[in-house]
Amino acid sequence: MKRLARRWKNVSSDGEDDSEDNFSLPTTSDFHPIDTEEQEELVRSLERSQAQQSRFWRRVFSGLLCCFMAFLIFSIHGQTTMPWELRYHAYFMYEIESWIVIAADWAGVFVCAMTIAGLLHCSRSHRWWLWFSCYSGVLLAVFWLYNMLKLAKFRWDIIWLPLGPLSGAGFGLYVDHLMNESSEEVKKLRNYMYSYKSR
Repeated sequence: MKRLARRWKNVSSDGEDDSEDNFSLPTTSDFHPIDTEEQEELVRSLERSQAQQSRFWRRVFSGLLCCFMAFLIFSIHGQTTMPWELRYHAYFMYEIESWIVIAADWAGVFVCAMTIAGLLHCSRSHRWWLWFSCYSGVLLAVFWLYNMLKLAKFRWDIIWLPLGPLSGAGFGLYVDHLMNESSEEVKKLRNYMYSYKSR
């Protein structure tokens, strides 16, 4: 404690002359505009970073959808080889036929595949894939909810049947929107840079 007090006294006695300089506001600005090459390099680095982030998140969500798609294919295989053995399918044993359940699961696979294509496809039409997967997911959700409401008791444990593909398509559309929005911000920054240089 004594050492700390001595150091404090030494610092305060040395700094008495500079006290005005330490606590006065700066009178000149330290801001200097960056030159053209630095602007170009900064924008290029932001574009590279945004492209890497976009690829990463699109692949992450595509991977999650691939896992869900593999699960649906497993369900189709189970329903084809051993009908009504899977509990979430067995609820509908007396409501709908087996081939309709298989067709509905194939429709879920189709929705996931369209979402993956929309996320990974690099063209102007990729958003159409995403919107079409959302509309297909809505139709599939209506089908499952209609048949769930026909059951004697509503089963909350199978709510993922109507909401799974629809949620996947919705998240895909949301991720694509976020990535496009960040890309537009970087493009705006590039445009501002050129308009600044033209002055």
